[in-house]
Amino acid sequence: MFGGGGGSGQNNSSGGGGGGTVLVPTRFVWPHGGRRVFLCGSFTRWADHIPMSPMEGCPTVFQVIYNLTPGYHQYKFFVDGEWQYDEHQPFVTANYGVVNTIFLPGESDMVPALFSPQMPGGASMDVDNDPFLRLEAVPSISKADIELCRHRISMFLSIHTAYELLPESGKVIALDVNLPVKQAFHILYEQGISVAPLWDFRSGQFVGVLSALDFILILQELGNHGSNLTEEELETHSISAWKAGKLHLTRQIDGNLRPYQRGLVHAGPYDSLKDVAVKLLQNKVATVPIIHSSSQDGSVPQLLHLASLSGILKCICRHFRHSSSSLPILQQPICSFPLGTWVPKIGDSNGKPLAILRPNASLNAALSLLVQAEVSSIPIVDDNDSLQDIYCRSDITALAKDRAYAQIHLDELSIQQALQLGQDANASYGLSNGQRCQMCLRSDPLHKVMERLAVPGVRRLVIVEAGSKRVEGIISLSDVLNFLLG
Repeated sequence: MFGGGGGSGQNNSSGGGGGGTVLVPTRFVWPHGGRRVFLCGSFTRWADHIPMSPMEGCPTVFQVIYNLTPGYHQYKFFVDGEWQYDEHQPFVTANYGVVNTIFLPGESDMVPALFSPQMPGGASMDVDNDPFLRLEAVPSISKADIELCRHRISMFLSIHTAYELLPESGKVIALDVNLPVKQAFHILYEQGISVAPLWDFRSGQFVGVLSALDFILILQELGNHGSNLTEEELETHSISAWKAGKLHLTRQIDGNLRPYQRGLVHAGPYDSLKDVAVKLLQNKVATVPIIHSSSQDGSVPQLLHLASLSGILKCICRHFRHSSSSLPILQQPICSFPLGTWVPKIGDSNGKPLAILRPNASLNAALSLLVQAEVSSIPIVDDNDSLQDIYCRSDITALAKDRAYAQIHLDELSIQQALQLGQDANASYGLSNGQRCQMCLRSDPLHKVMERLAVPGVRRLVIVEAGSKRVEGIISLSDVLNFLLG
């Protein structure tokens, strides 16, 4: 039932009572390091200390599998002579101070209505922090309840406007459409952003958006020997010239030829959050500029913000955080909904293939897959399909450092080498690999997945198997918002 993954198992009978009581193998994890770590709890009458073992290849993570009877239990960790609790797991204040809690249901048990442990405020990056899988602890939800939850979310988004998304302070960078493409590439890299609205001084309007996808297409054009675009031309080739050239480019999607070029998708500050979300989803874009313009006085349009699905999801999480009982879907595991893209099961001919690559695949293969699959990132896996890293569209801007794009061949550079080139860029943006590789389990409740996707810059979570981190699927911002809006 629970993945061991290198921990020590306990075939105990002290917690089981007698008379053939069912014992549930339960995996406990202490992920915060130490030299000697023990587990102690109500199931040992707070007397016995159960030694925990470091995980193979991860010496700061300790775990143990212990057999428990169904029901409510409390526990703490004894780390290097001091009592500790894991703030990333449910906890309450009890007779033994602050303790972690666990509820294991019996055959007909549900989570007690009065059992409401405190939950951590921040989302953990380590999927192994979950000490148990609680799929059976959550009562099932009816289709009528799902529709009611969707209605409440839709009503919330309909009565709140894009002003809700504006931060108290910050900056929004716009680019002159007449800037050379090369200069724009470097500006996005230096500013640590992957998208910027385009301003045309002649028309006095915002006319489009320059994104990481543009630079992917530009690099592919540079690598195309039949292309008229050369690296030297990037010195003088303007953004507007590139956008005009894209009119002649088409791509094959679902058997239909579709042009790249389209008009600027934007929203106003008084548009409802629902309208903004629908624009993002229908146009399959990561951001839409929030632009305030007054046609009456002829003033220059003001760029207020770049709205994203993560910002809208954050508003939903914030509003319903203290009234989660009104949205029972939030407690349901993500695997109970038609959410995300999953690795097809054996014999399933209707399953949508999941875009994954090995680290030795070429950068050109990664860029082509990003464009063809219309995704924002691709999991990079080893020979066992265990997650190693991800390659994102925004990673392309790292090639602006030291003009690396002019010195490489897309077919000769591996994804692993490309990610190595981008490590310095990530460090300058304050990003770590742990922040890049956002993961979740199929058993994670929807609210937990929503909170992680609401973090700025996160657009997809990789669904992995506990312990092995074998990739099981992908769940994206658009998956969640499409589901919530029905």
